[in-house]
Amino acid sequence: MNPPITQSTNWSYPNQIRFGIGRINELAEACHTLKIKSPLLVTDPGLAALPMIANAIEQCKITGLGIDVFSKIKGNPTENNVADGLAALKNGQHDGVIAFGGGSALDVGKVIAFMAGQTRPMWDFEDIDDWWTRADTAGILPVITIPTTAGTGSEVGRAGVISQQNTGAKKVIFHPKMMPSIVISDPELCVGLPANLTAWTGMDALAHCLEAYCANGFHPMADGIALEGIALVHRYLQRAVENGTDLEARAGMLAAASMGATAFQKGLGAIHALSHPVGALYDTHHGLTNAVFMPYVLRFNQTAIEQKCERIARYLNLPDPSFEAFFQWIIDLRVALKIPHSLDQLIKDDSRFEDLASMAVVDPTAGGNPIRLTKKNCLELYRSSYDGEF
Repeated sequence: MNPPITQSTNWSYPNQIRFGIGRINELAEACHTLKIKSPLLVTDPGLAALPMIANAIEQCKITGLGIDVFSKIKGNPTENNVADGLAALKNGQHDGVIAFGGGSALDVGKVIAFMAGQTRPMWDFEDIDDWWTRADTAGILPVITIPTTAGTGSEVGRAGVISQQNTGAKKVIFHPKMMPSIVISDPELCVGLPANLTAWTGMDALAHCLEAYCANGFHPMADGIALEGIALVHRYLQRAVENGTDLEARAGMLAAASMGATAFQKGLGAIHALSHPVGALYDTHHGLTNAVFMPYVLRFNQTAIEQKCERIARYLNLPDPSFEAFFQWIIDLRVALKIPHSLDQLIKDDSRFEDLASMAVVDPTAGGNPIRLTKKNCLELYRSSYDGEF
């Protein structure tokens, strides 16, 4: 008999994860464990005014920790958000970061902690070749991540996605020591997340697991994690959307999100490569944008991933273990979650497809796609997804 998914447990894969209901009450102790005396709590404007943040601040203060809050973060965070946060960190003489919220807050918090010890510009550490070796590791501050959405999995990641102000392009800032020291993964913190955001972030977790599993290359550990992550989404995403107080479903989705981000070290693909430019130029929600592109990319990649999708269908115990059965599950899931069928329902503008395609083909995730992406086929994917034709 399987143990209940809501039980408390500790994991060390890939970092230390304190998983379970009520684990947020260990925040102050986690700071003391890492010898953080004055953390900067990085969150987004929506969360900053909520009781969960006030409770976290109070918990830290009563144990003698100095703490300030930084919340000037956009949904698609920019270099200015990082610069402002870094100034707040240095002005407050903070010695660590608590990144609390969805993927944007977690990414910005991690990059702030990383940049605290650097003298070179942030863009010098983009995830290209071995650029990460340029960093001064001695000044990287410890980070505690606390996810309140089950989507990006940034709580277990070694990178942050930040948009350039002048180009609008999303860049991945990477260093192995950006890995958070402690994750507090508490399903109760997701209970207040609205149904639409639960759906959109959940589809992001699915996109991570799916693209990692289908990416080229040999990485059986990532494949196993991705496959079980897809199964957790299959089991729990609709439940979490339909009943936000279902703690088992919230826990399952938190696990799936962390698994997706752990698995995608193998690679991502066209879903993300197409989605990143749209988010950068139109400020769309990342998970929702991924969800819109998902079936169009699956159909585009079908010849290269058919057998893998058959294995997924078999693992999910779908009635027909085939690519078409898996594809239909994706379509049915999108309908159930009220995901727009086509891109025109999201951006209502097809005038910049040339720009989008130019950005997509050089996106850091493009290289993982099972079929090589070109500007021509990216243009075709933007058009087919805009017209709603698989």
